[in-house]
Amino acid sequence: MLTLVAFVVALGLLIAVHEYGHYRVAVACGVKVLRFSVGFGKPLLTWHKKGSPTEFVLCALPLGGYVRMLDEREAPVDAAERHLAFNTQPLRSRAAIVAAGPAANLLLAVLLYAVVNWSGVEEPKPVLASPTVGSLAAGAGLRGGEWVSQAGADEDSLTDVGSFEDLRWRLTQAALSSEDMTLRVSNQEGGVSRSVLLPLAQLDVREADATLFQKIGITGPWTQPVMGEVMAGGAAAAAGLQAGDTVRSVDGAAVSDGQRLRALIRASTGAAGEAREQQWVVERKGQTVHLTVKPIPELQGDVWVGRIGAYVGAAPEMMTVRHGPVDGLLKGVVRTWEVSWLTLKMMGRMLIGEASIKNLSGPLTIADYAGKSASLGITSYILFLALISVSLGVLNLLPLPVLDGGHLMYYLWEGVTGRSVSDVWMERLQRGGVVVLMALMSVALFNDVARLAG
Repeated sequence: MLTLVAFVVALGLLIAVHEYGHYRVAVACGVKVLRFSVGFGKPLLTWHKKGSPTEFVLCALPLGGYVRMLDEREAPVDAAERHLAFNTQPLRSRAAIVAAGPAANLLLAVLLYAVVNWSGVEEPKPVLASPTVGSLAAGAGLRGGEWVSQAGADEDSLTDVGSFEDLRWRLTQAALSSEDMTLRVSNQEGGVSRSVLLPLAQLDVREADATLFQKIGITGPWTQPVMGEVMAGGAAAAAGLQAGDTVRSVDGAAVSDGQRLRALIRASTGAAGEAREQQWVVERKGQTVHLTVKPIPELQGDVWVGRIGAYVGAAPEMMTVRHGPVDGLLKGVVRTWEVSWLTLKMMGRMLIGEASIKNLSGPLTIADYAGKSASLGITSYILFLALISVSLGVLNLLPLPVLDGGHLMYYLWEGVTGRSVSDVWMERLQRGGVVVLMALMSVALFNDVARLAG
């Protein structure tokens, strides 16, 4: 139920903001708006604002919306109202009305990111967990426990890292742009630092998924190798492990943090699914305890991994990230620009085959993430809304005839040639745009089903 409510609220808000952008600028340009609709299908609620000719409608299916304006191309217009029709407006006004929808979504994203920056958010400190074996981070000499103070493309462009999530976002941008990254790290906050180069340009990045950070080797923040809740009937309970136990070694290998411990547990199962016993040394209330643990094999995809039926690793050390009014707003603008540009670059790479079309997501994935983000709290949900708002704004600016960007493409032609696109070509382009959009939606829906089924 939470997933459905979060999904409907998200769609309703983002669509309403998008259409309000069209509506507000249309009214400002002197165009008569006949109907403002959020959703399609059967009207659930209809009302009129006093002194306004616009009918406001809330419909049953919140999968879109529209603003219907007075227009001679759609119905006869009385001569006395011809100056109020959309099609009689100057080119700059028509372009502004069409562009206002995507612009409203991008402005909403700026505001949502700013709200999170102003209110503050708890994020893990930028301390690295043990890197994945064979990863770029491991090859660069990182061992886990390093504090990352700065990051940049090179030594001359290093800037402060605010939190682990800040570092993760920078790594995502650099990896998807095939750019190397330099990290300034130390063994503790404020300690003697050194530079580490991550050759991210070497990565063959086709999908922006969890395997990306496995290849980089930075999968999470540092945590203490402490046992959390132990589930009854699991391998941990059978071995006598208790919540609060600090694991010092497994089969003689020192355990530096929770990430290293999880990796050792996962690796306890062979390729054929056979489990083997592990000799653990744990510290319990100041005493050293030796235990034999036999993880239970579990098939993940086509790989067998070990499980012990317990929470492994303490919670990471957190910090409050908060910004002032001006700085928070500016960072909201920057984040909106970064997400927009990264989205466009990924679309471009998919178009030329350098990125997988599996990166496309549809309504099922959006609904799933809506529910998950809402369950994590209001801050996570606001960040989800900001991300989807950026995506909606960017998508609608694409030069597809059925989208706002397609109409702006028509106006660009009109501005350059001095004449509008003919009705014949308009119809052909609209049909072609519908085919392309339906194909994209079909791929996105297929990806959704594949993700959820997996």
